[in-house]
Amino acid sequence: MGRSSSRTENTVAVVLFFLLPLLASCINGNGDTAQPLAAPSELADEAVPPPEPEKDVVITIGNLTDITGPSSNAMTVITMALEDMVEYYNEQNLIPGVELKVISYDEQADPSRDIAGYEWLKESGADLIFTPIPFVPTILKPKINKDEFMLFAFSGDTATIEPPGYVFSLGTIPQHEAITLLKWIAENDPDFPADRPAKIGGAAWTEGYSSSWFAGAEAYAKAHPDQFEWVGGYLTDFTFVWGAEVEALKDCDYVYPSVVLHTFVREYRAAGYTGKFICTSAQTAFFGLIYDSNLWEEIDKSLFILPAKWWNEEGTMINVIRDLLNEKRPNDVEEIMQKGMGYLAGVIVDLMLSIIANAVDAVGPENFNSKALHDAAESFSRTIDGVPRYSFGEDKRWMIDLYAVYEASSVDEDIFRIDPEWLPVVTTP
Repeated sequence: MGRSSSRTENTVAVVLFFLLPLLASCINGNGDTAQPLAAPSELADEAVPPPEPEKDVVITIGNLTDITGPSSNAMTVITMALEDMVEYYNEQNLIPGVELKVISYDEQADPSRDIAGYEWLKESGADLIFTPIPFVPTILKPKINKDEFMLFAFSGDTATIEPPGYVFSLGTIPQHEAITLLKWIAENDPDFPADRPAKIGGAAWTEGYSSSWFAGAEAYAKAHPDQFEWVGGYLTDFTFVWGAEVEALKDCDYVYPSVVLHTFVREYRAAGYTGKFICTSAQTAFFGLIYDSNLWEEIDKSLFILPAKWWNEEGTMINVIRDLLNEKRPNDVEEIMQKGMGYLAGVIVDLMLSIIANAVDAVGPENFNSKALHDAAESFSRTIDGVPRYSFGEDKRWMIDLYAVYEASSVDEDIFRIDPEWLPVVTTP
């Protein structure tokens, strides 16, 4: 018993020897138990720092446009609409995980700068190209298809979208506009000649859009000689003197004026000629020049074919664009509206951004690329206010399915819808 007790005491002494420093560290100078230096949760936070929030993937839109050239009056307003709609998408987080960005290249309406502009935008990080310049898709189509790089056009000739590739036209096809409008005129315009074919022609700059429009109008006239006689489509370099073209078109019942229309309509009316001007959304983008030149009387009763509602109408998308304009450009609302269709490009910009959103939703932000965007575009369609207005398809690279007809009023200095019905697009004469 004595030896066992002695062994136990020795063991206790050894244990106490090792515990004493620990006990001492837990007693403060006042005999109170010391508090830990940090709470267990704080220690854990120090050991495992919280993960940093994931950064949004940046998707960059390359805007190939005219900033300082002859069409800049309209193109700069389209760029405003593009930038404002992109900013709105970012603010509302409409494409989760993505930050949209716009970079622009000034090609000055000079075809020789298009390829250089495309390459510069790609090298600067563009993931897709947007262009409001009509001839750009034609020039870039071979490179775009070879590179399998997406280009969304504001307008495009049928040759740029056939056969289907990586060029998609969000806006109008000039041939379609011409054929659809001429069919409507022959069937509905009260000024259409009752006892003979109407004489029709036009004059414009060589800018790609108008030449395509002339091709469509001429094809329709030749397919319907009982309705129209094609006088001619006269193209010239960038000029503001139209004497020869005015004389060539003096006997026309219907005249397509240059897209930048103010000098032509002034000369045509000053010469005493009375042909009715027939126009598209392209001419409305230069209405600012009509206001500045006091030419509303000269274009009174002119007809316009548009792919979307006008500023003086109500509807889901036109209301969105008006609200966006008032929010982003409150000091310039009236001036921008007077410049016509330019800011209404926000409608088709929204369609493009919706296609980007669908592509991101399909593959995820990190996997976004031209192939994903191409596939999302092919399956895209949009119904607005119960009307199926826009669609692409596996073999369909043009989006506008319906048009509307408007008439100019010199009294109101505006254009107004004269047919309440949407016109199904007519693609062949």
